[in-house]
Amino acid sequence: MSDQVKPRLLRALAGETLERPPVWFMRQAGRSLPEYRALREKAGDFLSFCYNPEMAAEATLQPMRRFPLDAAIVFADILLIPQALGQEVWFEAGEGPRLGALPPIEALTDQVEASTGRLASIGETLQRVRAELEPERALIGFAGAPWTVATYMIEGRGNKREEARLWAYKHPDQLDALLDVLVESTARYLVMQAKSGAQVLKLFESWSESLAEDVFERIVIGPHTRIIEKVRAAGVDVPFIGLPRGAGAQVANYAARVPVQAVGLDTQATFKLGQEIQAGGKAIQGALDNLLLLAGTPALEARIDALIEAWNQGPYIFNLGHGVMPSTPVEHLERAIRRVTGK
Repeated sequence: MSDQVKPRLLRALAGETLERPPVWFMRQAGRSLPEYRALREKAGDFLSFCYNPEMAAEATLQPMRRFPLDAAIVFADILLIPQALGQEVWFEAGEGPRLGALPPIEALTDQVEASTGRLASIGETLQRVRAELEPERALIGFAGAPWTVATYMIEGRGNKREEARLWAYKHPDQLDALLDVLVESTARYLVMQAKSGAQVLKLFESWSESLAEDVFERIVIGPHTRIIEKVRAAGVDVPFIGLPRGAGAQVANYAARVPVQAVGLDTQATFKLGQEIQAGGKAIQGALDNLLLLAGTPALEARIDALIEAWNQGPYIFNLGHGVMPSTPVEHLERAIRRVTGK
């Protein structure tokens, strides 16, 4: 693949320092776009939307048609894995996800092999998107990381996560067994995504805050590493981005230990931290505050300029520290992307 065709994102993930960073946004496909809201009204319940390849591909491509972004990320959800493993999952309007009682770990284990087939529609979505997406724009597949997914499975909803942490301390053997199930099912799911056209794979550890060092090692660093090793053992060599959101002082250790090609940084990341990770041989991604993007004040351009000045001296991917807020005006997204790309 020539550099003229090789997607800018893949070049950054290969360690190149580019004249401008590639840009894409977490949750770039979503409620901030009027065309998404119109599509969502036709889709029925949210999970049916995710499992409909035609609609999910359309949602994935909508921001690519509107903005000069360098990558698309498949429209799906991190809670498809628990459902594929047999746990009840549904979405309450205006309140978010709900999950039924955590099944016995043995029952979940029995469903690992079948779970990938139940997610085959996500592979079809990726195939549809790849067929339409220009060759210079990358396609990202993803999964929720095991600890983050486990918090939902344990608590039954996205809450404060203290309940999941308490459960983890009280039931260490069950936690290890649950994480093993999620490592195996997630690795299989990501292999399927890569074989369906994903050129980059991302692990979203959305809830890695407030973890003691030994706990972080056990439930974040260990599972992420094992997933990547399993994916590599299956013959898949696409680059990985890992996002240990909220990990703070643990991020440097994550970057040194987990075999990702890029580390996603959240809003609190210092310029020094990003530069140190780059000096260690990895790309970084982030870390514009999604609330600053929502506010859209003149500080938006100033912060974008500062991030690029600090981090585009090495391999860097411009993104947010978390996902686009649903109420973000399209004009603010246009301004931010224009500031990065000049388009």
